Amino acid sequence: MEEIRSLLTPDVNNDSTTPWAPGPPAVSRPLDPPTGAPLRLKDLAGVFFMVALNVLALLANTAVIVVILKAPHLRKFAFVCHLCVVDLLSGGLLMPLGIMCSSPYFAGLVFTVPECQTYVFLNVFLMAASIFTITAISVERYYYIVHPMRYELKMTCKLTAAVVALVWLASAALGLATVFGWSSHAARGGAVSAARCSLRWGRSEHQRVFSLLFCVTCFCLPAVVLFAVYCNVYKVARVAARQHGPPPPPPSTMAATQVKSRADSISSQTTIITTARHAPRSAPRARPFGGSKAALTLVVIVGQFLICWLPYFAFQLHLSLEASSGISEDLEDAVTWLAYSSFALNPFFYGLLNRQIREELDKLRRCYSARPTEMFSLGHEAAGHENFLQFLHRTSCTVDTRASFTASSSPRPPLDQTPQPAVRIPGQIPEELS
Repeated sequence: MEEIRSLLTPDVNNDSTTPWAPGPPAVSRPLDPPTGAPLRLKDLAGVFFMVALNVLALLANTAVIVVILKAPHLRKFAFVCHLCVVDLLSGGLLMPLGIMCSSPYFAGLVFTVPECQTYVFLNVFLMAASIFTITAISVERYYYIVHPMRYELKMTCKLTAAVVALVWLASAALGLATVFGWSSHAARGGAVSAARCSLRWGRSEHQRVFSLLFCVTCFCLPAVVLFAVYCNVYKVARVAARQHGPPPPPPSTMAATQVKSRADSISSQTTIITTARHAPRSAPRARPFGGSKAALTLVVIVGQFLICWLPYFAFQLHLSLEASSGISEDLEDAVTWLAYSSFALNPFFYGLLNRQIREELDKLRRCYSARPTEMFSLGHEAAGHENFLQFLHRTSCTVDTRASFTASSSPRPPLDQTPQPAVRIPGQIPEELS
């Protein structure tokens, strides 16, 4: 294993113009790992964690996208849907490549330089798109809560499309910046070990400048925006909660006794009206975004962002400023996958925490869970139900036919010719019988 890595990975003491040794032609091929290598429990747990995180990102983002697209009244969550689309692309493209580059079971995997450049481009591009979309969601929530009238006037479909296009353009510009700064050996074509394919593609000045720009653009500025936005939302929610105040106290016992005595002295209908009129009013409904909920939102959203992205960008900033390269690969893999976990957590924090999205998802789940049961029951009982209905139809027709036939064929009873006693009506002139 060490011999293979020494042939495919750069010598850290060499010059930056030759970061990789000459490799095979431009065809990626997996090298067989040494036989008899012990499968450590740590490596197995790491692979299981990465695969489970990848599957969770695919399933959660797909569920939120389907719910938003199927419910017309949820189309207003356009930025949340866009965030799930970006995270779904990350789960389908970026995270599988990250498993290959981080797992020791793919230690012999070799990338061509264009393949490694593609992985680095996707890394920067999808990370930036996800973070920029989170920033757009926070600004949208700020205007929705703090300036609702302005939000209704300015938040149009054109503005939403413009923000989404700006997110993609800015992310693509950052991603394309990683294509430059590669060595002349990489330009001629070579091989790169998958374990060495990361943002540390060289020791050039361009790579250091890009790392600084990447950290400032994708972490520092979005973190400041998120913190400022949710702090203002928290202040507005606290002021609104104070203005509403506690619910009014219940009426006194004397007033309740007077109402009861008055109700007992009149009829039942008046009692109902009087009781309803003098009954104590229920406490006012709590605001949908009170002070406690705003504080919880501030802690959860900002905390999740810092936990996922702060170690990764601090690590990248340290690499760009520190001249030495004695960095553990396990540490780099840990902070990278902590950042990748954001792709699996975003649909929960920005989608499933919303009550409307949860309700629609529950309806969709019940609909699809009840449909196979109905199909199964219909498949087994359709023939029986059809025969039983036909039997009822036939028997009812037969009974009706026989009844009508009997009624029509039977002779009518003769009319009774016996004169009935006449009933005298007051004031009626009796008729003379001839």
